[in-house]
Amino acid sequence: MTAGPADSFREYVHARLGALVRAAFLLTGDSYLAEDLVQQTLAKVASRWEQIVADGNPDAYVRRVLYHQHVSWWRRWRREPLPVAAVPEVAGADPHGPTTTAIAIRQALAKLAPRQRAVLVLRYFEDLTEAQTAQVLGVSTGTVKSQARDALARLRAVAPELADLQEVSK
Repeated sequence: MTAGPADSFREYVHARLGALVRAAFLLTGDSYLAEDLVQQTLAKVASRWEQIVADGNPDAYVRRVLYHQHVSWWRRWRREPLPVAAVPEVAGADPHGPTTTAIAIRQALAKLAPRQRAVLVLRYFEDLTEAQTAQVLGVSTGTVKSQARDALARLRAVAPELADLQEVSK
């Protein structure tokens, strides 16, 4: 008995869910929004799964849907601060602590425009080329280059503590 499309989809989700949620988290900066983004993405691709698998590269297709879904979110929603009962405490960056470094990176990414954040996540987290990033986002390669340049310049301005990370990684 051969596995059907539902089994194939279930296996794909089981194997790739962690990576999809991580990428979504880097895009949204919020674990709940990341889960919602992945859920909406998987709901969109589930109905076409057999065709997606037949095309030969389901991972690229799912990632593209994920990033397009994120783009549609930030086009639709204005990034206005929402009222909260208590303001969370902000931790400073500690170059020796991986947890505080991760927090500093997340806070810095949150200061970028959504398109800039998407470009940086695709280029440096997903390790895609400029051409692949442009294809996923549906923009030109020049747009990817300029968005990456502007995003990195903005990160240098708003999060100078991240410069220490670059020196440590060399």
